[in-house]
Amino acid sequence: MTRLTVPISANSPEQALQQIKAAKKAGAEMLELRTDYIEGLNADLVKNLVASVKGSKGKTTPVIVTCRDKRQGGAIDYPLKLRMEVLIAALKAGADFIDFEYDNFLTTENQEKIRLALSQSSMARLILSAHDFEKKFADITRLFRSISTICPGTIPKLVYAANHINDCFDALDLLHRTSGERIVFCMGEDGLISRILAKKFGGFVTFASIDEQSATAPGQLNIEQLKQLYRYDDIEPGTELFGVIAEPVGHSLSPAIHNACFTEMKMNRLYLPLLVRGYKREFDSFLNNVLLRKWLNFRGFSVTIPHKRNALNYAGTNQGFIEPLAGKIGAVNTLILRSDGKVKAYNTDYSAALDAIISGMKIKKAGLKDLPVAVVGAGGVARAIVAGLSDAGAKIRIYNRTVEKAQKLAAEFNCESASLDELENIDAKLLVNCTSIGMHPNIEATPVSEEYLNKNMAVFDTVYNPAETLLLKNAKSKRAKRIDGVTMFVNQAMAQFKLFTGTDGNPTLMRKTITEAMVY
Repeated sequence: MTRLTVPISANSPEQALQQIKAAKKAGAEMLELRTDYIEGLNADLVKNLVASVKGSKGKTTPVIVTCRDKRQGGAIDYPLKLRMEVLIAALKAGADFIDFEYDNFLTTENQEKIRLALSQSSMARLILSAHDFEKKFADITRLFRSISTICPGTIPKLVYAANHINDCFDALDLLHRTSGERIVFCMGEDGLISRILAKKFGGFVTFASIDEQSATAPGQLNIEQLKQLYRYDDIEPGTELFGVIAEPVGHSLSPAIHNACFTEMKMNRLYLPLLVRGYKREFDSFLNNVLLRKWLNFRGFSVTIPHKRNALNYAGTNQGFIEPLAGKIGAVNTLILRSDGKVKAYNTDYSAALDAIISGMKIKKAGLKDLPVAVVGAGGVARAIVAGLSDAGAKIRIYNRTVEKAQKLAAEFNCESASLDELENIDAKLLVNCTSIGMHPNIEATPVSEEYLNKNMAVFDTVYNPAETLLLKNAKSKRAKRIDGVTMFVNQAMAQFKLFTGTDGNPTLMRKTITEAMVY
């Protein structure tokens, strides 16, 4: 059983009691009293604090008491003598666990004091911890064995900084190969998945703070994020995994909408944010690591900037299936992992955009033939939309700041190109913004001046945060038809959900989730 543990990082006993109350209310299954945060620390103060927690009526929450060495992440640089006194006092007051640094435990004097204090407590346990705030351990397996054998009944805790998501596989491998009570995960944004997956692989605890201000380590989620966004209560060994591969990934709303649908449909599935830094080599390495570990139970990925072309190349190099139009577009945004270790690659962006356009303009697909279309931008989104519109027979002109880029894209799909300066002469029934201009936080920007819009055109903005961009507000004032980016986002997510699960998702729930999650 993995215990969801909330660290109490208060600077006074009074504040600690307030945080403890909030943690219990939020659903903490265990508390960690980080006494190294308390100002004016002494043994009696900690003894009284533990006693007040353990002496409360009803079912008490297990307590870990930690007084961390500054060299291993402690908040206040208290001397070893005082820290030892605090831990021993905590044991006498009824603490369930004390956390002490493995390096310091190697000293004979420290070892004897802690062993004696533990022997005088019938139920208390020792957590021996090792931290590296800069990089992964040179040999995590050897370190785990050393900690496990030095003191009977010890719970090993090994935590290190991940500088890339690929660093997480050492921690996940150790959890997979071992059993019993152990605490293993990675710190930092790159290590996020190891914190969430600790429960799937039977880690003794995973940590989540009350809020961002009370976090005690880099990359620590708050308890609401872990329980609500990442379905913590439903995670178990058989949970199937999905995720969005991107850099950056923290802003992505994909985890929110897919996990909301998984929850509604009671599916044993979890969707994760997967920060994959770097380029083709790092992307390939991540996918290779996943495919070599079938026990992780990853089933599929959404793929976005900057890895859509990397995903296409990976599928091609590894004899995977590539959807024909995705190959023509030159990018994929969806990967499905097959049981034979191959991947199936798709692009749901173009069909999502076409569906949004058709429904927004209230026409059939045949109505796109010979439709005059102005596309602003020549990046990945533009490429997918141009491919889809071109396939439907639309007459497209691509406008871009860098004319050469527009010319290159236009040549591939047999359409016209122009510079942004020529937008004043726009003559189109459909205008599509495929740039990020107008996206939060730059919501006062627009890629096309209001004076160039008219009531006889439809305006489609692929930006989805905010849902009503300045471009769409201006289109409204001109009484033009408007198509927002949320519609396209939901459409592509619906197509991905179907590929992932074989089942239709709930578009109303997806749109509601996006709207509630967006920041304006």
